[in-house]
Amino acid sequence: MAFLFNSDAARGAIFRQALARELPDLEFYHSGECVEPEKVRYLLTWNVPNDVARFRNLEMLFSIGAGVDQFKPETMPNRVKLVRMVEDGIIRMMQEYVVLGVLTLHREMLAYREQQGRGLWQAHASVQSTDRRVGFLGLGILAQAAIDRLTPFRFPLAAWSRTKKTVEGVACFHGDDQLGDFLRGTDILVCLLPLTEQTSGILNARLFSLLPVGARLLHVGRGPQLDQGALIEALDSGHLAAAMLDVTDPEPLPENHPLWCHPKMIITPHIASVTQPHTAAQSVIENIRRHRAGRNPIGLVDRTLGY
Repeated sequence: MAFLFNSDAARGAIFRQALARELPDLEFYHSGECVEPEKVRYLLTWNVPNDVARFRNLEMLFSIGAGVDQFKPETMPNRVKLVRMVEDGIIRMMQEYVVLGVLTLHREMLAYREQQGRGLWQAHASVQSTDRRVGFLGLGILAQAAIDRLTPFRFPLAAWSRTKKTVEGVACFHGDDQLGDFLRGTDILVCLLPLTEQTSGILNARLFSLLPVGARLLHVGRGPQLDQGALIEALDSGHLAAAMLDVTDPEPLPENHPLWCHPKMIITPHIASVTQPHTAAQSVIENIRRHRAGRNPIGLVDRTLGY
């Protein structure tokens, strides 16, 4: 029985040590090493190898990141459990980034950055956090963790999800019928949706038009969810005041893409939340133990939903 690690060697060394210590009966192989295909029960990767079909006894496919859209679940045999990465390092980093992004947009940091470039000292009107409504598109583990960290700042908090959910202190909306009401009451929109057929292109001109004039966007979901042309139009027209993106499509953007130099835009290179190998290894080990005990792993993907 073997575990196959398909990622960089430095991370692999950490996983190798952890599995040798915690699961000594499980053979560890890096993707560059020779392994008998029928031995492989567990595979950790970002992109699914082209020859994955040769692992006829594969039982669990782990994503090294929080997303699984790159797996194309419909192409994988039903016997294989697909598992997204849920580990403390990813959660903490996303909490930090969302707090940073919301406060950056709330306190007009983009406007002050632009003024600094012109040598202009000019204060803007301050808005209290209690008067700035923050809304989350998506209410999964990462969104709920980010909401928890934002709570002390006293922003009015709301969230929209595909299915009905309840979170204390958060105005929760769900389904297509309630999306408009959610958007009309949101001043800073945080997108933390998984990428599915339903969410691809969801951040479009129609959605932006439902936000209040002067709203701001913090996008930490997936690049294909955003219509970048519609965002530029919304920023140029003044309907949106500012945006901060950690994901784009493609990644990176072409060198001459207009978003790079847009004065109302901050772009970071998909660094909001990065898997930490030590805590990720412990998460994978725990899920293997759960699997062996006949329990579902933490982060198990619902194939009907795509996340």
